[in-house]
Amino acid sequence: MKKHWPWLLVALFAFEAAYSLKPRSDKPDAFQIREWAKLPALVNGRVQPFDSIARNSLVIIRGNTDVPLEGNGANGAWGRWESLPAPLTERKWYQFSKRPAKLKPAEWLLEVFSKAELADTRPIFLIHHPELLGELKLQAKGVERSGLRYYSFNDLKPNLSLMDRESKQVGQIKQELRTPYQRSLMSLSNGLQTYMRLKNSLQPESSRDFAAELVQFEKLLPAGLRAVRAQQDGQPFDQKLYDQFLGYAEPYAMMAQMAFPLLIPPTQPGQKPADWANTGQALMDGIRGGEIPATVHAHAALASAYAQDRPADFNRALADYRAFLAGKLATEVKKGRQESLFNQFLPFYRSMMIYVIALILAAASWLNWSVNLNRAAYRLVSLALVIHTVGLLFRMFLEGRPPVTNLYSSAIFVGWGAVVLGLVLERIFRNGIGSVTASAVGFITLIIAHHLAQTSATGDTMEMMRAVLDTNFWLATHVTIITIGYSSTFIAGFLAMIYVLRGVFTRTLDEATAKALSRMVYGIVCFSTLFSFVGTILGGIWADQSWGRFWGWDPKENGALLIVVWNALILHARWGGMVRERGLMNLALFGNIVTAWSWFGTNMLGVGLHSYGFMDAAFKWLMIFNISQLILIALGCLPERFWKSGKGPAASDSGPTGAAPMKPQVA
Repeated sequence: MKKHWPWLLVALFAFEAAYSLKPRSDKPDAFQIREWAKLPALVNGRVQPFDSIARNSLVIIRGNTDVPLEGNGANGAWGRWESLPAPLTERKWYQFSKRPAKLKPAEWLLEVFSKAELADTRPIFLIHHPELLGELKLQAKGVERSGLRYYSFNDLKPNLSLMDRESKQVGQIKQELRTPYQRSLMSLSNGLQTYMRLKNSLQPESSRDFAAELVQFEKLLPAGLRAVRAQQDGQPFDQKLYDQFLGYAEPYAMMAQMAFPLLIPPTQPGQKPADWANTGQALMDGIRGGEIPATVHAHAALASAYAQDRPADFNRALADYRAFLAGKLATEVKKGRQESLFNQFLPFYRSMMIYVIALILAAASWLNWSVNLNRAAYRLVSLALVIHTVGLLFRMFLEGRPPVTNLYSSAIFVGWGAVVLGLVLERIFRNGIGSVTASAVGFITLIIAHHLAQTSATGDTMEMMRAVLDTNFWLATHVTIITIGYSSTFIAGFLAMIYVLRGVFTRTLDEATAKALSRMVYGIVCFSTLFSFVGTILGGIWADQSWGRFWGWDPKENGALLIVVWNALILHARWGGMVRERGLMNLALFGNIVTAWSWFGTNMLGVGLHSYGFMDAAFKWLMIFNISQLILIALGCLPERFWKSGKGPAASDSGPTGAAPMKPQVA
C-alpha cells in the first residue's frame, strides 16, 4: 500500500478534474439557467456567453464571482441576510459545517436583467477604504468578510450624486497620481456604472412585464409614429397617444445609451457577424422600421417568464430562441457552449490547488527523505501540468490566438514554462528540488494571474491588449519566446533561493546537493539567455514592421535588454572564474529583480508603446518581492561560519576574490 498511495492520490485529483467536465443541467421543472448562461452576446469586441459576462462583471463589482445569500447576524444567528439583525458577516473560516446558499454568476445576471429591485438588495459592492466609508456614512451597514465590507445598491443609492460628482473630478487626475482614497472611489464608481448599465441592458429597470409591454408598444407603434410626425410638422395630433408613445420610447432611448452587453445578434440580410446591437438600439431601429425585431421579443419573453416565476414558459422561450440562433449563428452558439465549459472546468484554479499540495509533499520529503513523498509530489506536479496545459490550449482555441495575448495570459504561460523546466530538472536529478521549484513557481504565477484578473478594468481575461498585437505570427514567435525567457530566468532565481535558504538555515545543503543546484542554475541561465536574446531580436523585427523602427529605447524594450545583458553577465562571470557556486546564486537572485521589473515594473511607468495599463496595485508587492531578494542576496554573502551547512563548496565562495579561472560547464 505504501508504494501505491502516490498513484491513488494522483488518481483522486485526476478523477475530480475529469468529473468537473461532466455536462450539467438543471432539473426539468426548474429554470434552465445553465442553458441560458450559454447564450452568446458581444462584449468588449468578442462574442462570449452570458456566463462569462456575469463572471467578468462580478469581478469588476465585487472582486470575485461569489454572491452569497446567507451568513452570520448578531448574537451568532445564521440565515438569510434580509432576516438577520446587524452586524452581518459572511461565513467564518472555522464554520465548516455551514453551506451558505449562493447565486451562480449567470443566475445573478439574469436577476439583474429581469428583477432589478431584488438585485438591488444583494451585498455585492466592495468598499474597504475607511475614509470612503466615512464619507458615504456606511460604517453601520454592509456585510463584513475578513476585514472587507460589501454593500448593496440600495445602501449606496442615497450617495449616487455625490459619487458621480467626485468621480468626475478624480477622473481628471492621471491614474498613477491618484491617492488610495481616489483609487478606491474610482473602483467603486466603475462597479456602480457596470451594474447600472447591466440593469438597463435587457429591459428598462422599471419594467415589470417587458414581453407584454412590447406587445402593447408594437400595437401602438403605427399610430404613435403618426402622432410624432404630426407634432414635428406642427399639425394637430392626439396628445394622449403622443404621451403614451413617448412613455415607451424614452426608456428605450436611454437603454440605447446605457446598455452594456450587445444582446441582439445580426440576423437580418446584409448584416455582418460583428453587427451586434444592444436592446435599446434594436428597439430604436424597430421604431424607425415600424417593427420590433424577433430577437428582442425572445429576450423579453425570457425576462418576463423569469420575473414572474414561470419556469415552463422560460424553458419554452429558451428552447425556441436557441433553435432560432442555431440556424443563423451556429458558430456563436457553439462558442458560447465551449466557453461555458471552460468556465466550469476552472483549469488554472485546479492546477493552483494541486501545485500547493505537491509543494507541501515535496518540502516534507526533505524533512524525512521519504521517497514516496517525493514521488507523490512529482506525479501531482505532472498532473497539474497536464491540467495547466489543457487550460492553455483551451484558451488558445477559444481566442484563436497563441498562448500570450495580455498580461494575465503571460503570467499563466510563465508559470507553465517554469513547471516544464522544473519537471525536467526533477527527471534528471531526482532530488525533490525540481518538484519544489515547479510547484512553487507554478502556484505563485497562477496567484499573480488570479489577482491580475481581479484588477482588470473589464474583468475579461481573454481581451486583447492592443491592436498592434493583432498579429498571430508575432504573438506566436516574439511574445511566446521572450515569455519563456522570463520563466526560465525566474526558475534560475528560485533555485538560487533554495540554495541560500537550505545553506543558511539547514544542514541539508551537502556538497552533492550544492553542486547539483549549481549545475541546474548554470544550465537554466544558458537556456534563458538564448530565449531572451532571440525573443528580443524578434521583438525588434516586429517593432520595425509595426512602428517603423527596430529599437526605440521604450521601457519594455529596455527591460527585455536588461534580462539578456544580466544573463550574459552571469555566464561571463562564471566562465571567467569571477564567481563560483555562491556568487552564481547571488547573481541569479538579482536576476529575479531584473525580470520582475521587465515583466511588471515597466507597466507601472504608464509610458511607452508597450504600456498596457498602469498597475499601481502591484507596486507594493513588487517592492516586497525585490526587498526579499535583496535580503536573500545579503544572506548569500554571509561568511561561512554563519551557514548551518558548514564549510565546503557550498559555503567556501563568497565572491570573485581568489576564484580560479573556470571552464564552461555543461549542466
